[in-house]
Amino acid sequence: MPPAPVRFRDPVTTLADHAASALVRCPRCACLAHYERRPDHTPVHRLVCRSCGLSRPGGRPALWLSTRTRHGEVWAYNLEHLDLLRRFVAASLRERDPWYEHGRKMTYIARLPAWIKSAKNRTEVLRAIDRLRASVTAR
Repeated sequence: MPPAPVRFRDPVTTLADHAASALVRCPRCACLAHYERRPDHTPVHRLVCRSCGLSRPGGRPALWLSTRTRHGEVWAYNLEHLDLLRRFVAASLRERDPWYEHGRKMTYIARLPAWIKSAKNRTEVLRAIDRLRASVTAR
C-alpha cells in the first residue's frame, strides 16, 4: 500500500499577515537582526541587532531569509512564514477552500509563483528553504 500523501490546507492568510515581524541583515554589522512593525500601523518601525547593539527606528533593511535558486528567489519574513512555505512545498496534496467560501480570492499561497508550486522543482525549493532555516539556527 502506498504511503498517504502529505496534506496541506491553505490557512487563508495574506502576505501582510506575516510582515509584522521580520528577520533582516543588520546595516551596521551584517549579522542577523530583528525588524518589527508596530501593531498600531504608525510609521515608526524598530530594528534591533543583538550582535552590535543597534536599536533604531527606520526603514526595513535586506531580508535575512532570502536566497536565489536557478528559477528565482525564495524568501520569507520570519521563521513562521518560512515554515508555512515549507509545508506547502513539501505537500503532495494541496487543498484550499473555493474562493467563494472565505471571501478572499488571492491568498498568500495562491499568489506564489508557478515555479514554487511546481512539483518538478520541489526538491530544489525545499533545499533552499532548509538552507535558510539553517542560517538562522546556526547563529
